[in-house]
Amino acid sequence: MLRVRRHYIKALGRNATVEPMLFARKKLEVPTPETALKGRPEPIPTAKTHYLNKRALKGPYPEGHERAIFGLGCFWGAERMFWQMSDGIWVTAVGYAGGPTPNPTYEEVCSGRTGHNEVVLVVYDPKQVSYEALLKTFWESHDPTQGMRQGNDVGTQYRSGIYVTSEAQRRAAESSKAAYQRVLSANGFGPITTEIVDASDFYFAEDYHQQYLAKVPHGYCGLGGTGLSCPVGVGVKAEA
Repeated sequence: MLRVRRHYIKALGRNATVEPMLFARKKLEVPTPETALKGRPEPIPTAKTHYLNKRALKGPYPEGHERAIFGLGCFWGAERMFWQMSDGIWVTAVGYAGGPTPNPTYEEVCSGRTGHNEVVLVVYDPKQVSYEALLKTFWESHDPTQGMRQGNDVGTQYRSGIYVTSEAQRRAAESSKAAYQRVLSANGFGPITTEIVDASDFYFAEDYHQQYLAKVPHGYCGLGGTGLSCPVGVGVKAEA
C-alpha cells in the first residue's frame, strides 16, 4: 500500500493540512515533450529567502559559487540532508527538473505527466566543500537501486538523478557511481538506476515546500539509505 504524503501549509500562523492527489494509475514512464503537460510561461510563486539562513533563494549568488542538482526521493527530506552539511553550503532550494513541462505545479508533477523529478538545488562554495562531498551525501541518503521510487513513495518524480552543470561534475558523478556500485554489488544490491544527465531548467517549487522540515521538524520524510558508505570524498578522488 502506498503511503500518501500529507503536506502542511504555513498560513497566517497556523498549519493547514491538505491531502495531495493520489494518482494510483499513473504510468511509471517519463512522458515525451509531445505527451507532457504544456505548463505555463510564468514561474510559480515561491519564497524570496531561505527559511533558515535568510539568504536570497534565487540569488544573486556569490562569485565563485557553483550549483549542484540532485533527485533522491521526496524533496523535503532530501533538502535537509544538504543544508545540514552546513560548511560551504550557501543556500538550498527544492524544485522540479528533468522533464519538458515549463513552470509546473506540485500537483502537475505528482500526476506523472510533466516528466519532472523532485530535486534539490545546492549552491555551494567549492573552496569549502567539494562536489565529491555532495555526491557522498547524495549516495548515502537514499537507495539508488529502486528505479521510479524511494521506499513507499512511488512515481517518476521520486527517481534517483544527478543533473550536472559541467563536464567536471559529470566525470565526478560517473566515477562515484562506479565506486558505489562496487560497494552495493558486494553487499547484494542490484544495479544503480540513477540517471546522470545535463541539467536543464530548474523550476523552484512552491513556498510551502521550501525548507519544509525546518518549518515542520516532525513532518514526513520517506528517505532511507542502504546503510552502506560511499568511498567517494574520503580519499578516493574522482577520475580526471
